Amino acid sequence: MPGLLRGVARTAVVAGTATAVSGRVQRRQAAKYAEKDAGIQAQRDEAYDQQVAPQAPPPPSGPTTSDTLEQLKQLGELKAQGVLTEDEFAAQKAKILGS
Repeated sequence: MPGLLRGVARTAVVAGTATAVSGRVQRRQAAKYAEKDAGIQAQRDEAYDQQVAPQAPPPPSGPTTSDTLEQLKQLGELKAQGVLTEDEFAAQKAKILGS
């Protein structure tokens, strides 16, 4: 019987050591591959950003409707104050409206 107990104890020690070593190897490999995956993902993100950034729509280049209305209001005020003549008013209005 003592030989049987000694065999069981030895098996338990060997199995416990193997489990501990296996767990440590798994954790080390998981950390190694996590770093590698993070690097690959960063490269993919950078490549995606480089492809998408040039395709962004350009901002509007011409004056907006509110800008045009504001310019026309100021032009009307200048005409009402007598700063602009009727001909000057018509010329500036055509220029603002692009006609």
